[in-house]
Amino acid sequence: MPDEVRLSLYETMVLSRTFEEAILREYHADKGPGFDIGKGLVPGEMHLSAGQEPVAAGVCAHLTTDDAVTATHRPHHFAVAHGVDLRKMTAEIFGRETGLGRGRGGHMHLFDPDTHFSCSGIIAEGYPPALGMAFAFRRRGTDRIAVAVTGEGAANQGAFHESLNLAALWRLPVVFVVEDNEWGISVARTASTAVASNADRAAGYGIPGVRVEDNDVEAVHAEAAKAVARARAGEGPSLIEVATLRMWGHFEGDAQGYRPELDSVAGLDPIPRYEQRLREAGVLDDAVVARVKESASARVEDAVAFAKSSPTPDPTDVMTYVFAEGAAR
Repeated sequence: MPDEVRLSLYETMVLSRTFEEAILREYHADKGPGFDIGKGLVPGEMHLSAGQEPVAAGVCAHLTTDDAVTATHRPHHFAVAHGVDLRKMTAEIFGRETGLGRGRGGHMHLFDPDTHFSCSGIIAEGYPPALGMAFAFRRRGTDRIAVAVTGEGAANQGAFHESLNLAALWRLPVVFVVEDNEWGISVARTASTAVASNADRAAGYGIPGVRVEDNDVEAVHAEAAKAVARARAGEGPSLIEVATLRMWGHFEGDAQGYRPELDSVAGLDPIPRYEQRLREAGVLDDAVVARVKESASARVEDAVAFAKSSPTPDPTDVMTYVFAEGAAR
């Protein structure tokens, strides 16, 4: 792999983590006394993707903003990797009028037509819309594709299987991605899923399926290259499952008492592991690492400042942007 590609993967992962560390800071800054999920600059639930950055970085490295990505309720790493505007995304998370959805959607309902990115709080919801976009791309005679992301728990949903079946039947240009972080909220994968790997389920629909172990960003990049090329060439869908890591709770405020392995999680952080790998390969040194982290911090803090200075929606406009407006046709 060329050094510039490896450096780009590292930069994407660092930017994503830096963004979520800032969101974590602002989310908890005014939730007290105690912990009131409804208080503060960022009220409501917050699902962060720290530890899962290799999946987004490896997959999105092969996409352009003309391609579509449908993500999960834990969406920030894919949004960052796919090029969603940081200012608009942060403003949406803060519930501000300058956000992607004018502050109406929040962090689980990011929608960006400029990059064809969307996500949802509904489990496996993104799979069927990805098929619709892929169908439209093909009808238009383009080589654009859709990437549909979900967690391993959602692979037991009907929408997962229905989508794989239809995509295979119609040979749609879709790459299905399953992020296996081993926990469906507080339920272990081994307690909910009959197969050891969801990649094995691809065979039931006659499409390629592969599992990437060890949260390895370069292995994800390699498998995604094949799946994306197959989709662009009109050869149909593929499924990639990645054994990844949820470093933090299912949501902020989750005590995680159900996780017996919690003490070992910090040592599995993929970013310092990859940084060390690149240092040993001569791709990174102290100066490059400092530059990457400073650049990421500057971009993120600019986005946070923009969000904080943006106006909140006017309550009298609560129904605006909910329904289509204009003359009936």
